[in-house]
Amino acid sequence: MIQFNRFVLANGLRVLVHEDHSTPMAVVNVMYDVGSRDEHEDKTGFAHLFEHLMFGGSINIPDYDEPLQRAGGENNAYTTNDLTNYYCQIPAENIETAFWLESDRMLSLAFSKKSLEVQRKVVCEEFKEHYINKPYGDIWHKMRALAYKVHPYKWMTIGKELSHVENATIDDVKSFFFKHYRPSNAILVVAGKVKSDEIKLLAEKWFGDIPSGEKYVRNIPQEPKQEEARLLEIKADVPLNAFIKTWHMGGRLDKEYYIADIISEILGGGASSRMYQSLVKEKQLFSNLECSHYGTVEAGLLAVEGKLVKGVSMLDAEKAVNEEIEKIKIELVSETELQKVKNKTESVIAFEDMSVMNRANSLAFYELLGDATLMNTELERYNVVTAIDILNYSIELFDEKNSNTIHYYSKN
Repeated sequence: MIQFNRFVLANGLRVLVHEDHSTPMAVVNVMYDVGSRDEHEDKTGFAHLFEHLMFGGSINIPDYDEPLQRAGGENNAYTTNDLTNYYCQIPAENIETAFWLESDRMLSLAFSKKSLEVQRKVVCEEFKEHYINKPYGDIWHKMRALAYKVHPYKWMTIGKELSHVENATIDDVKSFFFKHYRPSNAILVVAGKVKSDEIKLLAEKWFGDIPSGEKYVRNIPQEPKQEEARLLEIKADVPLNAFIKTWHMGGRLDKEYYIADIISEILGGGASSRMYQSLVKEKQLFSNLECSHYGTVEAGLLAVEGKLVKGVSMLDAEKAVNEEIEKIKIELVSETELQKVKNKTESVIAFEDMSVMNRANSLAFYELLGDATLMNTELERYNVVTAIDILNYSIELFDEKNSNTIHYYSKN
């Protein structure tokens, strides 16, 4: 059970404090409720660009990293479709340095043309390296566009097109910042060797005067139910043929999310999973194969993807995948297999909770979902899933009309 205290500042900033005096360190985690789903379709990649810009200097602090490092701290950040998270770890006695740094960049970025140019270049290089020049780099760009027709999950966090970041202006950047990076749209979690009363005073001192900003109200077009199977064939300069198939699944707070998560583990979660044993080891149709999902807040995609062994036909590989899918739709999963997956899930959750950094991140995420106490009931949501639940949801999930398939052929 993860204990925490929660309070809200007058400007809307939610603050959660988790005391753990077994460590000499403190973690300061600021999560903003903005991801690529909050972008305009003609201006994508902004949330990810901001992940970089937030290290480019704020209104009173030209260099974020240097004072943090002098105080013995380290930091990082990440962006997803749903959120942007900044976190640093620092010796607890130097925690005020982290408050000073985080509050200043929440107050306002420096918005210099130089910083924008530097970070734009970094992001554009990342786009080219990972998504344009890398073999199979475009496969998820193509899959998202195939699976989603109206929901903004149809583009990647890096952006829909390179030109969107290339053409971003200072005014674009400013308006995005003051719309989303406000106290009313942020969650501050402090964890480690800290005391709640002291953190409350520090939060008021450093964040209390920042204008709350206009509360951002999310209004995202919802994806209609898919009524026909979609197929895309691609030919590219890659070493092996690849296969990827997705199905629309429940969102993060749905009961179906937990069932789908267990299904993905049974089918393709590691070397002991059904598909790996059958299609990689025994039949040797794929050189690697996995079943996974992104864990998105809104309705997401469960995916089966892998590289084919040279000489294996795409149709034979797909047929074998479909046979494994059919089995889970008509046969009850054994209690032994189900318990094995639940045990693995329990150990993953326990391992994650060992780190104070992960605990801070999880508290912020569940608060973003609407209730930080969900962190303590997560395992129960997996444990109540039955073999019947898996059978029934598999029939709905793996309806062929709900599927999107890419056959990715090697030109060689």
